[in-house]
Amino acid sequence: MEYTKLNNGVIMPKIGYGLLDVDDPNTCEQAVQMALKAGYRLLDTAVAYGNEEAVGQAIQKSQLDRESLFITTKVWVQDAGYEATKQAIQKSLDKLKLTYLDLVLIHFPFGDYYGSWRAMEELYEAGKIRAIGVSNFYAARLVDLYLNAKIKPMINQLEMNPLYQQNDALKVMKDLNIQGEAWRPLSRGRHNIFGNQVLVDIAEKYQKTVPQVMLRWNVQRGVVALPKSLNAQRMAQNIDIWDFSLSQKDMDNIEMLDSKETDSPSLTSAETAKQLNEWKIHD
Repeated sequence: MEYTKLNNGVIMPKIGYGLLDVDDPNTCEQAVQMALKAGYRLLDTAVAYGNEEAVGQAIQKSQLDRESLFITTKVWVQDAGYEATKQAIQKSLDKLKLTYLDLVLIHFPFGDYYGSWRAMEELYEAGKIRAIGVSNFYAARLVDLYLNAKIKPMINQLEMNPLYQQNDALKVMKDLNIQGEAWRPLSRGRHNIFGNQVLVDIAEKYQKTVPQVMLRWNVQRGVVALPKSLNAQRMAQNIDIWDFSLSQKDMDNIEMLDSKETDSPSLTSAETAKQLNEWKIHD
């Protein structure tokens, strides 16, 4: 495993295990156990994923040293605001059966996320959180928070893969010394990306799989990647990317695959803002 250093000095793995859409408790617990056995130490969950308790159970059963793990969760839009965020993070700690979190992100730039940030700053200073950041913050929102926060964001988690590379957003993050982190780094296999001839040829060149090439590409451009699989063999393959490096020509060829389009809802649309503010995840 290779690691990156955040702007506050905290070290985190460059590859983690993403837990979006793994909401069945038994499936989730089993998947986390397999991921930990495969060597993953960064686990990325969220209140909205509905699986924090299962993740916590798997962590407990693993008997791994807490210091060897890097556990991330996220504050949902419904929990935005100073007091609500403090309560939500404590609930996450209780569900995960942890005394501290390695990283907490604001899930979306909606609601009173400035209140959330103040709460996270306090919990960070109190030692309850080792790093704080955001998720799905487009450039204008990220820069605005950066310029007005007492403690600067350490991470921005965005969808980033060869079909949707977000190069402009990544440049902004690098200029601000904010670590980029990729959700959906394998593009969920959409548009037959695993059969893309450019990626297939590169994979054959290095005797690797297409997903390994995609993950290596993100890591080489300085992005932490969060692949997800429920298959033990693919889990192991996805984390086995440290014995090769893509040439600059290969990196350039992959850059040409950027469609600059995503199947995900636009974060700048009124409809997305309305839907996320109305999407209740609590009873």
